[in-house]
Amino acid sequence: MEPIISIKELRKTYIMGSEKVHALKSVTIDIQPNEYVALMGPSGSGKSTLMNLLGCLDTPTEGEYILNGSNVSTMEDNELAEIRNKDIGFVFQTFNLLPRLTSLDNVALPLVYAGIPKTKRAEQAATSLEAVGLGDRMDHKPNELSGGQRQRVAIARALVNNPAIILADEPTGNLDTKTSIEIMEIFERLHQSGNTIIVVTHEPDIAQHAHRIIRLRDGLVEKDEKNENIISAFDTDHRYISGDHVID
Repeated sequence: MEPIISIKELRKTYIMGSEKVHALKSVTIDIQPNEYVALMGPSGSGKSTLMNLLGCLDTPTEGEYILNGSNVSTMEDNELAEIRNKDIGFVFQTFNLLPRLTSLDNVALPLVYAGIPKTKRAEQAATSLEAVGLGDRMDHKPNELSGGQRQRVAIARALVNNPAIILADEPTGNLDTKTSIEIMEIFERLHQSGNTIIVVTHEPDIAQHAHRIIRLRDGLVEKDEKNENIISAFDTDHRYISGDHVID
C-alpha cells in the first residue's frame, strides 16, 4: 500500500533579520492511509512547523512532500489551496468559527470555496453536523454553544468535504477533561470509519489515543514508535458519552 503522506528530508528555514532559524532540520516520515498518529514535542521542537507543512499551509525550504500521490512541495499557492480544500480537514484549538454565522453556515464554508451549489451545501453540512451529534444545533451561532459544541462544529466543518486526512492542532487545548474525552471519542469513530487522523498535541493523555506517536525535538524526529498503551475514549471510566450527557 502506498503511503498517504510521504515526506523525505523535509527542511524549513526562516530568515529572522540577519539570522537563519532552522525550524525543521531533516524529517523523513511515511504515514499510511487510516493511521492514527500523534505529533508531540516541546515548544520549539518543530511540531507546529511540521503541521503547517503537512497541512499545505506552508512550503518546505528543502525536501519532498508527496500527499495522496501528488508532489505538493513544489506547488504554487493556488494549487496548495485546492489540495487543502479537497484532501485535508483542519481542526484548531481555537475553533476558528465565524461568530455571525450559524453552525450550518460555518460548516458549509469549505463547500462555498469548492463551488458546490447552495442546496447541496446545506444537505452536506447538515449531514456532517448530525455525524458529530449536533443535528439540533444547526441554527445556533457560536456564542450560543458550549466550548465542546463549538469544537464539534469545527470537526463537522473539517469533515464536510469528505477529506482523506483530518489534521487536528491541540484540539482539546481549550476544553475540560469530560469534553476532551467526548472530542477524542469523535476522532476515534472517524478513525474507525477510515479517516487518517493526525493530532498535534503536547498532552500525553491525548497522544495515548493515537496508535502511533512521533516525538520531535530540535527540528528532528527524536522517536517514532507504535503506541503499545492505546487509550480508548469509549472505555474511559466505563461511561458512554452522548452529546453533552454522560450515561453511567
